[in-house]
Amino acid sequence: MSLTAHLILILLPGVVLDWLLGDPHWMPHPVRWMGRAIAWLEGVLRRAFPKTPAGERLAGALLALLIPATFGGGSWLLLEGLWGRFPCLAWLVEVWFTYQLLAARALQRESMAVCPPLAAGDLAGAREAVSRIVGRDTQRLDEMGVVKAAVETVAENTSDGVTAPLLFLALGGLPLGMVYKAVNTMDSMVGYRNERYCWFGTAAARLDDVLNWIPARLSGLLMCLAAALLPGCSGQRALRVFVRDRKKHSSPNSAHTEAACAGALGVRLAGDAWYFGKKVSKPTIGDDLRPVERADVARACRLMYATELLTLAVLLGGGSLLAA
Repeated sequence: MSLTAHLILILLPGVVLDWLLGDPHWMPHPVRWMGRAIAWLEGVLRRAFPKTPAGERLAGALLALLIPATFGGGSWLLLEGLWGRFPCLAWLVEVWFTYQLLAARALQRESMAVCPPLAAGDLAGAREAVSRIVGRDTQRLDEMGVVKAAVETVAENTSDGVTAPLLFLALGGLPLGMVYKAVNTMDSMVGYRNERYCWFGTAAARLDDVLNWIPARLSGLLMCLAAALLPGCSGQRALRVFVRDRKKHSSPNSAHTEAACAGALGVRLAGDAWYFGKKVSKPTIGDDLRPVERADVARACRLMYATELLTLAVLLGGGSLLAA
């Protein structure tokens, strides 16, 4: 199947299903399977290897090898068997799992969940809602802090949850998409610089950095273009802040879309935050041209969707050029 045909027959239906269905919590989902597999294999490897820096590094490297190989290889074997004998079923399976690897609707739904309680003056409810999508402590957040956390989550995950999966699904179909999502899930579970994971999570974190290097930068640039096309956003300011602030993060990839979003909206994001009861100092991203407001969550979601559409346009354009 050519790239253009794959985009039209597999990727586009998957995107539309994501827009329509999102991620219902009752539905079986490959990311939840990955999470259970990672937790189980972590326990096995920790028991099998010595509790030394070298031992934990080796155990973590095996985790970073086995989990992507299992899900990427397993999906390849499944599709190979189905395409040869049951092509209609193979198409349905690939479209379905393609949809499940995308997270635009889920990001919109979970981030916008902070707005009704804030509108009702229920700060505790808004903190509880935002705690489902951020890793920081939320008990100390005021209304502006809750909104900022939601906007930052949408901005950062535009790359991890939307454009990066699109790129890997386009380049290597469902198997490569599964590999990317497995690595991304590992990083979210073990890629921490704390006492438990400073050695064990090294391989997963480094692999995630490598896979996201190009998608993060492309996503930031496309978000700047999206800002130029959307009313109420500034593409020029988005590009200026993107260039200036995209490296203001301990991760080499996390601040690119956050900087573009902050510039597009004309607000200041990031800054100090609390994690596990400890205050962590972080640089700010963007310019404080106006206070953050509840409507910024919806604006960030529109930026995310526009960035996704531009990514699809780039992929379709690239597929057409390759076919010419």
